Amino acid sequence: MSIRLLRGCLPAPSYRALAALLLLLLVTALTPTAGAQPARAARLLRAGDLDTLALRDAGRRIAYGPDSLQFGELRLPPGLGAREQAPVAIVVHGGCWISSFATLRNTAALADSLAAQGVATWNVEYRRADHPGGGWPGTFADVANATDYLRVLARQYPLDTSRVVAVGHSAGGHLALWLASRVNLSPSSPLTTGAPLALTGVVSLGGVSDLDEFATRLSSGCGRGAAMLLGGTPAALPDRVALASPIRRVPLGVPSAHVAGEQDGIAPDSVRVAYVRAAVAAGDPSPFNVTVPGGHFEVIAPRTPAGSEAIRQTLRLLGRSPK
Repeated sequence: MSIRLLRGCLPAPSYRALAALLLLLLVTALTPTAGAQPARAARLLRAGDLDTLALRDAGRRIAYGPDSLQFGELRLPPGLGAREQAPVAIVVHGGCWISSFATLRNTAALADSLAAQGVATWNVEYRRADHPGGGWPGTFADVANATDYLRVLARQYPLDTSRVVAVGHSAGGHLALWLASRVNLSPSSPLTTGAPLALTGVVSLGGVSDLDEFATRLSSGCGRGAAMLLGGTPAALPDRVALASPIRRVPLGVPSAHVAGEQDGIAPDSVRVAYVRAAVAAGDPSPFNVTVPGGHFEVIAPRTPAGSEAIRQTLRLLGRSPK
């Protein structure tokens, strides 16, 4: 029954009481309950989420060394012309340099999406610090040998080894930056392996650019991986840090891009800015530093805004535009 009908049926005092009651109910319904919780923010991605992303191309698994962990997944762009050679992105997964955190499956979706953009990808696995033969210097030797193995792959596959970018996430971002710096290692360095393949650029995605700072700020958890990688704390091994820490290896001599989420605790903006300043002071081409939405793993999820930026920066360093 409408208010108008009630007004005709009820005495004036009763009508006024009912109207007041209805107004009170309406105000109560529209007023937030005291202590009500705000809507939950979207959950940040975790490492395991990346391992479940669908792949268009599983890639060709190819060994670059005799150990069971010395292999990579090669993905070629679809629709390459008969005489066309594709630029290459070497993709290096993270995981705190420790085996329990991640494998190359973590970066497979990113590698797959880059291949769809016309870039051949070499998503590499390597021995971590807790694997036999990993750590110092085995982990470095693995990613170096995997990189140089592109020369062998180019004999069979249409790869342009004059246009190669290293793309690394987290601990893999550290290794990608180091890969660009290895051309400056002395022949007697324990990290020197063969003739380094020259890189066109580096994309560090939530990457560790300063081992001293990182191990101090994160002394437990992921930080212990840095100590395992070096064979001791950075403070106790300054000679090794000088050979392995990206901020100590500038200038790289090639452009670099640094992309990380606004909620990324591994690679906060202040640390990235410090690296950029050191690189510019050393004479490097001005590195590109960008903060994107999300946490530590959105940058390797291709369908997120952060992942799209990672792809855009990779293509930019290869002189290509997103499709």
